[in-house]
Amino acid sequence: MDKIFNLPKSLRNVKTHYCPGCGHGIAHRLVAEVIDELAIRERTIAIAPVGCAVIAYDYWDFDCSEAAHGRALAVATAIKRLRPETVVFTYQGDGDLAAIGTSETIHAANRGENLTVIFINNAVYGMTGGQMAPTTLLKQKTATTPLGRDAKFQGYPLKISELLSQLPGVKYIERVSVHSPQEVLKAKRAIKQAFTNQIEKTGFSLVEILSPCPTYWELSPQKAMEWIRDVMAREFPLGRIK
Repeated sequence: MDKIFNLPKSLRNVKTHYCPGCGHGIAHRLVAEVIDELAIRERTIAIAPVGCAVIAYDYWDFDCSEAAHGRALAVATAIKRLRPETVVFTYQGDGDLAAIGTSETIHAANRGENLTVIFINNAVYGMTGGQMAPTTLLKQKTATTPLGRDAKFQGYPLKISELLSQLPGVKYIERVSVHSPQEVLKAKRAIKQAFTNQIEKTGFSLVEILSPCPTYWELSPQKAMEWIRDVMAREFPLGRIK
């Protein structure tokens, strides 16, 4: 019998440290599949974040660099400018990209840096204890909003993709999800487009991925996927934004 489904060459066969039902594993595989299909593995450099994916380099079998919390796009900018022939991407969570790294994110996008950004939005701080993130939904309970996020005290969820789409240096932004097989396929197409844009030197591209965090949402993996579909995607509509 022919084997038709394999581990991507760009993905290491290692035991996961992620919680059951976490979406990072799906996103890791999609990135690896795209890099293999585009045949760019030998010239790809990933910038790992501080957050749940801090050891993404243990999963990907290509060059990776670590960045201080929130500084991934600053590091990516330096590498891309020094080695423009490489394909450089950051892989960042909502705390890393949209909180401590907001300045780096906005200015890299505004400069139109020829980079690819994979932005994981799970609406909570996962690694540090489940605190409120910039993307936490109104009324969503977290370790620091035990009664639910209140716009009067904590403001509104930050829609970073819509914010960045206003900048002239941005080429492409799409919001996708991994809550169903159909949406996973759409997510892969968006990731491939974002990498293709960089290869073709067209400018800054970002793919936002709505991803489940069953542990801090206090839901089963199945219910977490349903929550993305029924609740989260209403606040963060899926589709191409720019």
